[in-house]
Amino acid sequence: MTEANADGRYIGITDLPLSSEGAQALYDKLEKYEYPPAQKVYTSPLKRCKQTVSILQPNRLTVELPELVEMDFGDFENKRIADIMDTDEYKQFIKGGLDNPPPNGESLRDVVNRCYKALQMIISDMMYEGITNVAVVTHGGIIMNMLSCFGVPKRQPMDYSCDFGEGFEVMVTASMWQRSEAFEVMGTYPAHEQIEAYSYADDEDSLPS
Repeated sequence: MTEANADGRYIGITDLPLSSEGAQALYDKLEKYEYPPAQKVYTSPLKRCKQTVSILQPNRLTVELPELVEMDFGDFENKRIADIMDTDEYKQFIKGGLDNPPPNGESLRDVVNRCYKALQMIISDMMYEGITNVAVVTHGGIIMNMLSCFGVPKRQPMDYSCDFGEGFEVMVTASMWQRSEAFEVMGTYPAHEQIEAYSYADDEDSLPS
C-alpha cells in the first residue's frame, strides 16, 4: 500500500514507494502467514512491487518484467477519484469495455494483451529453466485481469481481488497451456482458502507457480 492508495488516488504507472504503514502491514503478514520461498520471482519494475519482493521473498532470484506494470490511467494518474468523478471523461471511462481507455491511457484490451505476453514469457522461462515454483509480484488490476481471462474456474475480475501482499496460487501445466492457454487457480496465497477444483486429468508435466 502506498500513500496514494490510502488517499484514494489512481496510481497505475505512477511509481510511488510503499508507505511506512504499507511496509509494516507486509511485515505483519509475514508473521501471520507462511510465504514459502520461490525459486524465482517475476515482478513489476515499479517500486512498490520491488519493495514487496524484498519483504516477502528476500534474496530471491528476481526478474523485472515491464509487462507486469499496472494499467496506465493516463490523465487520471495520481488523481483522487473524488476530484474527477463528476467529469464527463470519468463518467465515460467507468462505463467499462475492452476499448474504452481513460484519456491518454491504456485500454483494457491492451492490459489483457500484456497479461498474455507476460504469462507466455514466464511459462516459457519456467519450462526452459526447469523451474517448478515461482512467485509473480504485480498489481491488483493485473492480477484480476490475468486470472479472470486465463484462469479456471472462470470468474469475474472482482472475484480475484485481493489485499496487498496477498494473491492466488495457480497450477499451470505445459499441455494445458499449449492446448487451452489456461491455468488452474488452486486457492489464495498465502494459503487460507481453497478454490473449487478444476479437472485437468489429461494434463501432464505440471509447472505450479
